[in-house]
Amino acid sequence: MTTRSDPPPFDLASFTPYRLAVAAEKTSEALARQYRERFGISIPEWRVLVHLAQPLDGAATISVRDIEERVAMEKSKVSRAASRLEAAGYVEKTVDAGDRRLVRLALTDKGRQIMADLLPLAMAYQKKIEATLAESFAGLEAGLDAILDAE
Repeated sequence: MTTRSDPPPFDLASFTPYRLAVAAEKTSEALARQYRERFGISIPEWRVLVHLAQPLDGAATISVRDIEERVAMEKSKVSRAASRLEAAGYVEKTVDAGDRRLVRLALTDKGRQIMADLLPLAMAYQKKIEATLAESFAGLEAGLDAILDAE
């Protein structure tokens, strides 16, 4: 006969992974509302565009695989976002010369223009977060770096 045991006491409201996820969702959605209303793009589309506008390695193109790894987003989401952005004229796709299985993305002139308009919006949102957190901001940044750098 199996006995049922009650789960141990647990305070979800103070559980750090939960709080981080909720805070990330809230901040992401608040910015997303702004660029969705102004530019008609989604969160995955924003993430693809911003990585193309600010490539970490200075490359002119970025593979779908690289974006997937950098933003922890499923390849299918990146691919769908890239397809929508291509249809809207913001990105162009090419096949990687060294590995024909890889799709590489680059901003078009129209894509560079939307980012010229969109990045100031993102930077203003960043300043708002910094102002809200005031003296706590540096600690938050240090903590996030520690979490993101942990393996």
